[in-house]
Amino acid sequence: QVQLVESGGGLVQAGGSLRLSCTASGSQFSINTMGWYRQAPGKQRELVASITRGSRTNYADSVRGRFTISRDNAKNTVSLQMNSLKPEDTAVYYCAAAPILSIGDNYWGQGTQVTVSS
Repeated sequence: QVQLVESGGGLVQAGGSLRLSCTASGSQFSINTMGWYRQAPGKQRELVASITRGSRTNYADSVRGRFTISRDNAKNTVSLQMNSLKPEDTAVYYCAAAPILSIGDNYWGQGTQVTVSS
């Protein structure tokens, strides 16, 4: 079992920045990829960004160039720096971990609310 605990999030004005962090604990030997998903009201959960143990990154088109994912393997943490935030970024953000990320198979954090006001 892997436990994920998120921190960060909150309320910010459009154009502002926020940083999300997630710390993993437990049996992590099988975890290659960590990432962040988000889910807005009435919408499906979507992958925002992911990073492998070897630091290969992937971003959703909607956030590329504004968000940066990073990972510290020694500290078992993954972070998401979110800049130039838009109201459409408002959602609950979830940290996830898995050998390969898949909504049905991920370990999940509890979620943290990000609200961007216009």
